[in-house]
Amino acid sequence: MTPLLGPRRRGRPPAPFVVGVGRSGTTLLRLMLDSHPELAIPPETHFLPELIDRAAGGGGAAELGDVVVGARTWADFGLAEAELRERLERAESSVASVARAFYALYAERQGKPRWGDKTPIYVKHMRAIGGELDEARFVHLIRDGRDVALSRRRRGMGAGKPISNTAERWRKRIELARRQSRRLAGRYLELRYEDLVADPEPALRLICELCELEFDPAMLAHHERAEERLGELSGGLAATDGRRGRSGEERISSHALAKRAASAERVGVWRTEMSATDRAEFEAAAGDLLAELGYDVSI
Repeated sequence: MTPLLGPRRRGRPPAPFVVGVGRSGTTLLRLMLDSHPELAIPPETHFLPELIDRAAGGGGAAELGDVVVGARTWADFGLAEAELRERLERAESSVASVARAFYALYAERQGKPRWGDKTPIYVKHMRAIGGELDEARFVHLIRDGRDVALSRRRRGMGAGKPISNTAERWRKRIELARRQSRRLAGRYLELRYEDLVADPEPALRLICELCELEFDPAMLAHHERAEERLGELSGGLAATDGRRGRSGEERISSHALAKRAASAERVGVWRTEMSATDRAEFEAAAGDLLAELGYDVSI
């Protein structure tokens, strides 16, 4: 899909927000974009929806800052709370001002002038985020749902539940994203994981076009610095709000493929690794969308 470019507003450079169903290759794309010499993409932020809700309730800049530094992933960013707080003292009490202060500080720590985001679950919140951040440009990475289901099962996600649950989740999130995209003209781009790994440069050029960014070949060599960048996840995550804790080793190992050069080795693994029963169950729940997206459901 070729993006319809929207106007740059108030001089702020567009910022890519990588979204999608989990296990769709968003970490790989994050590392590619982060390898651009002008662009810094932090680990998953997760705090923007709460930030938006808190601001709607009248929270001031300091309270909104509490949301950022209280995020489960705060330690991943390697930032000093005092420095962010200092910047927020001069910021307006708005989602945009607080978010921009955070992203700008992170980018500066990476020695880069521009920033973006990679938080897959923001696929559910694109309209809300786009309403607060004029510069947000959403890159929706879509992967064959059957391969997504297998990847999730290998990571212990959805254990003991029917595969139709994963199919419904995959279908509903993609359909929700597409409904939201109607209000995001010029700010939304769909890419297929399979196309990205088969030939990264054309996909990356589309993203650069969307974000008014010059293409740089460094993005094709993301694997050369992937281990260093993924090292941000080494601190682990504490259990909270019904979510289990995860060690740093587990978090990093879950992105092992992203440390390598782009490869199609995990494309279409459902053909050999998914049982006929699971395939039939998945396709009964989401086969129409698979076909619409160009995936093979004829075998």
